[in-house]
Amino acid sequence: MKIRKLAAIDIGSNAIRLLINNVIEEKGKSPQFRKSSLVRVPIRLGQDSFTFGEISDENKQRMIDAMKAFKLIMNVHGVEKYMACATSAMREANNGQEVVGLIKKKSGINIEVIDGKKEAAIIASTDLYKLIEKDKSYLYVDVGGGSTEFTVFTGEKVIASRSFKIGTVRLLNEMVGQPVWDEIEKWIKQYTSNLSKISIMGTGGNINKLHKISGRKIGEPLSYIWLNAQYQFLKSLSYEDRISELGLNPDRADVIIPATRIYLLAAKWSGAKKIHVPKIGLPDGVIKMLYHNYYNNKTKKKKG
Repeated sequence: MKIRKLAAIDIGSNAIRLLINNVIEEKGKSPQFRKSSLVRVPIRLGQDSFTFGEISDENKQRMIDAMKAFKLIMNVHGVEKYMACATSAMREANNGQEVVGLIKKKSGINIEVIDGKKEAAIIASTDLYKLIEKDKSYLYVDVGGGSTEFTVFTGEKVIASRSFKIGTVRLLNEMVGQPVWDEIEKWIKQYTSNLSKISIMGTGGNINKLHKISGRKIGEPLSYIWLNAQYQFLKSLSYEDRISELGLNPDRADVIIPATRIYLLAAKWSGAKKIHVPKIGLPDGVIKMLYHNYYNNKTKKKKG
């Protein structure tokens, strides 16, 4: 048996995460991926990028500090390979590449700024297909701070995939007009209207938190009725009450409402009654991609 340690850094619009995985290799068996550590820091880059067009000096320094800390944590864990990805907030910031260069210089961490298409492809490289039923159709919805990725698939066949500039931080800042909602509704109905037995497959920190609040077991889906009732309940509470009464983190207590709205509307427009929450996301996909790309290439080189 050999245990490898790989890491993924996800620089999102609402927070930055470091995921460390143990990859267990045994002869004659498929590798097992097990989460070892997850660190999340609430740096809301989207507030800068979507409102002012660039990352502020304050958040530049916070990012540098976070990356230095992540590098130390990876060293302590003995991580042998890592990949750092930045999504819509860094992608849209006028000084995004400048910040990438600054972080490389100060911390040694290389960051790749990815587009929505690559983000969706990375997430698709997770164990998503192991969680689905072959005779059913799904609308995959990954809600982030700056963008939301939608994928329609039946069994293992992808019918359509698209990224929209709609996310929790944009919605909080009232930066999403009705035409965007109309476009999403049209797209979802176009690709789901002929599908029966459709369910939502939801990923992202907010839907994970909602599933935890529901008290349901891992693998047990949320119902549209429960999610809608929870949405109304959350809206009835003040921001402070969501923190003190529900125990939500300050940077979760505001974004959870617009996130829930996106999932509900996606379910409504697709006709889905259930929302499955596999609790996987971009960092999980990065780990898988990193492992298969790096070690497959290594094997090929040895054979050559």
